[in-house]
Amino acid sequence: MADSTKISKVIIVGAGPSGLLLGVLLAKQGIQVQLLEQATILDSNPRAAHHAPNAVQEFRRAGVLNQIAAEGIHPSGVCWREIDGKILAGIKPDPETEGEDKMVCLPLDKLGKILLKEFCAQESAEMNWEHKVVGVEQDEKEARVTVETPEGTKTLSADYIVGCDGANSGVRRALFGDSFPGETLQQQIIATNVYYDFSKFDYWDSQFIVHPENWYMAARITADGMWRVTYGDKWGLSTEEYLKRQPQRYEEILPGSPKPGDYKLVGASPYKLHQRCAESMRVGRFLLAADAGHLCNPFGGMGLTGGFADITSLYDCLIAMHNGLTDDSILDKYSEVRINKWKKIIDPSSRANFLRLWNEDAVPEREAFFAMCDKMATDKAMQDQGKKFYFLLNEDFTPYFKKPLAA
Repeated sequence: MADSTKISKVIIVGAGPSGLLLGVLLAKQGIQVQLLEQATILDSNPRAAHHAPNAVQEFRRAGVLNQIAAEGIHPSGVCWREIDGKILAGIKPDPETEGEDKMVCLPLDKLGKILLKEFCAQESAEMNWEHKVVGVEQDEKEARVTVETPEGTKTLSADYIVGCDGANSGVRRALFGDSFPGETLQQQIIATNVYYDFSKFDYWDSQFIVHPENWYMAARITADGMWRVTYGDKWGLSTEEYLKRQPQRYEEILPGSPKPGDYKLVGASPYKLHQRCAESMRVGRFLLAADAGHLCNPFGGMGLTGGFADITSLYDCLIAMHNGLTDDSILDKYSEVRINKWKKIIDPSSRANFLRLWNEDAVPEREAFFAMCDKMATDKAMQDQGKKFYFLLNEDFTPYFKKPLAA
């Protein structure tokens, strides 16, 4: 009889970086993968860009690291500054000891194109645009999604269906309704992409500016000099009001007090900040990953990094099942582990990263953190420990494997 753990087909909902990466990995193992995306094209917003060492390992496993590294940059360091430019603390990696998994920076629009091309090159991969999930159902044998398409409503089925469809996940909503435990932080951020000569102010590739009101993050994200500048603004305004205030805020916070003619603005988007995690990352044959399953504020990159760690874990679990090394109980462990990683690492780390920028109550933690950074600059052992931090988000699932039941 056929092996009950063998996986013939997986449907992935959402053609963001996490969905595409999972699709590439599974398709390269010969599993049929159908990727559904409700938009007509990939998201063209550069958005997040810094990919930590644990993500770099996954890019290598997917066979796309060389192209990502060729198109991206390797950031030279990160620092924290006062609004006048004074450096409070900084960390610069040693190029001689960084190793092959060093962080690479490539905006998600460019990363998406690389992953999409690799996905479509696989024989067992199928890309479907304008497919919006509006319903889900399952039984003991398969999972099904109802999707709206230009040709009408369809029902598609697979052994497992993975929601990688972002913060407003249709899969998560179909499973849990409006329930998404956590909170929306009462802070407003405006994420912008801009060409501005920060180098004349001796800015590093990445820095966080610490100030009660004029806090922000500025990081170089492309080789040709585009920067990501994310800053705070008043709570409760409309999108139009935030965008109208952008020139004023730039003049107030950026070095040199630039006016619109001094820079080239590529894009600006207001964002709300969320710290949320789904009650489960598995419901039968439906699974959640990345922003569909959990959210955090973007300061420190824990959301993007945590999303790729989800993909690492989920791929390992699905392939172990496919190869007959374990039964489907490993997917319950996937859910348990990923939720614990969010609760114990992603949520507290991302909150601390954000609060130390502006919150006066965080001053003791801030000073302790800066002291640690100063010590790390000359302490090789601490540097080695720092390199391992992002890998704490990963998990070895082999101790949880259970022998599959005989078919």
